[in-house]
Amino acid sequence: MNEKIRCFGHTPLYKDYHDYEWGRPIHDDNKLFEMLILEGMQAGLSWITILNKREAFRDAFNGFDPEKVARYNDKKIQKLLTNEKIIRNRLKINAAVNNAKIFLGVKKEYESFDKFIWGYVDYRPIVGHWKKIEDIPASTPLSDRISKDLKKMGFKFVGTTIIYSFMQAVGIVNDHYIKCFLYRELLNEQGLGKKSR
Repeated sequence: MNEKIRCFGHTPLYKDYHDYEWGRPIHDDNKLFEMLILEGMQAGLSWITILNKREAFRDAFNGFDPEKVARYNDKKIQKLLTNEKIIRNRLKINAAVNNAKIFLGVKKEYESFDKFIWGYVDYRPIVGHWKKIEDIPASTPLSDRISKDLKKMGFKFVGTTIIYSFMQAVGIVNDHYIKCFLYRELLNEQGLGKKSR
């Protein structure tokens, strides 16, 4: 039996992430918050490093509940900085707490973060048509725009490359390359024809 062609996935954990999460549209606010925080934590690191620590992050950050994270005080931040199971970077941890507060403000203004972030693409994923993973860009004019808007709101660790990775992770962009078994499957699930960026 032939092995499925994937964009990436050299470990079981990475394969599961590729097969069941990456590029699949997410509309749950807590899940969107989780991915926003994890993408910020990834800055300067590999994604597999973050995946390997993901459960520890969930435990440390109260299941990525933005209401709880927004209330973290200095004592809680100090405790996180001693947690060897997560990324112990003061700037990133402070950014997560800051971002939780801004995230809640966006939810209040737009009814949900989902409505805000998916509004950039009218709730329809952008579909890439890449022949190989190396062709996929690190950022786009849209990620530039979203990054700029988020920074104006006060979000931290939301540079254009981080935001483009976030867009891929939550399915705003389907960047599975065309030979990947999920490329066509996701198009069919979403009832999408070809839509270029």
